Amino acid sequence: MSTIYIKKEKCTGCQICLSSCPFGAISMGNEFPDIELERCTLCGACVEDCPEKAIMIEEHLRGTGTPNKESYSGIMVFGELTPENDLAPVVLELLDIGAKLAEDRQCKLTLAIVGNDIEKLVEKGIGYGADVVYLADDRIFEDPIEEIIADGLEYIALKFKPEIILGGATVFGRSVIPRLAVRLDTGLTADCTGLEIDPETGNLIQTRPAFGGNIMANIICKDYRPQMATVRHKVFKEAEFDNNRTGDVINIDISDIKPGRYGKKIIERVADLADELSINDADIIIAGGRGVGGPEGFTPIKKLAELLGGAVGASRAAVDSEWISFSHQVGQTGKTVAPKMYIACGISGAIQHKVGMQTSDFIVAINKDPSAPIFEIADIGIVGDLFEVVPALIRKLKKGE
Repeated sequence: MSTIYIKKEKCTGCQICLSSCPFGAISMGNEFPDIELERCTLCGACVEDCPEKAIMIEEHLRGTGTPNKESYSGIMVFGELTPENDLAPVVLELLDIGAKLAEDRQCKLTLAIVGNDIEKLVEKGIGYGADVVYLADDRIFEDPIEEIIADGLEYIALKFKPEIILGGATVFGRSVIPRLAVRLDTGLTADCTGLEIDPETGNLIQTRPAFGGNIMANIICKDYRPQMATVRHKVFKEAEFDNNRTGDVINIDISDIKPGRYGKKIIERVADLADELSINDADIIIAGGRGVGGPEGFTPIKKLAELLGGAVGASRAAVDSEWISFSHQVGQTGKTVAPKMYIACGISGAIQHKVGMQTSDFIVAINKDPSAPIFEIADIGIVGDLFEVVPALIRKLKKGE
């Protein structure tokens, strides 16, 4: 792994490097040039042109592992924020599994929150299980720009050296956490469905579907620290709030972080219309698959969802056929859900779909094929044509029977 940096004791601020960079990755700071690592390709043009030889590219050899692994301790959860500046629901789930891991490792559970005007979240984080909250609260973090949030997390991780870092496998988490793993020069296991401590080695066993969901792989990061994993929303249950819990807060000095400039800013936030039909937090989901036959096949499913106050889900086959939008997709390549009731209509039940919904409290399967795999996990199985069964359910509900 290569890194580039400027030796400030040699730099005279001549700014020759600014014009020599073909990618515009170097800009002038208050006193010395700044290198934007996201743009830099390590081509070496600036190194050659610098008259003072102040710009250095160094190679770090991989394979020897993290030195002094014993100096790493603790479980750290990334406190992802919602647009409303609250802790994302997945964070509460991570605090629950994080507490179990911390108990097994006999260490502290910490929560790293990077944002603006977030002091109010300290009490909430501690109440849901954090022993320590690292708080990086500054206006520079007001907009959720992945690179800047990663700057804050990187500083916290390097300073406090947690042995395990957990993040949500959300759209934002999938953008931030991999950046952090690269900066920390460690491994990352994405979309985990299970996390536990190996009692013999103390390593984190990270379980996730592999080979299209046909096997469950146990992955360990034996030689590098921190060990990092992301977890999908609804895989674990939320931690319970305890108003009597006490903990510590460590305020992070923003001047120590020195976030980089990445040429990004948020111009406008537009509400996602799909949120009106969100399956993430629905108590009841009625999902359609290949058996609905086309876009019009979702009409009775939508009517049933409306009557039950539920949301509409779909299998990948239905989404790939463009019968319904991706925001409704349940499964390994879609969303993981855990409603109180899941009604699968015309869905065969391939492992890729079952991974995303099998933790539902109660599963109803409607399918013409009596050997469909979906019946293996269903609490109630109805062998029949969904276009006969679903309208019959709708009529019963309208009559109040």
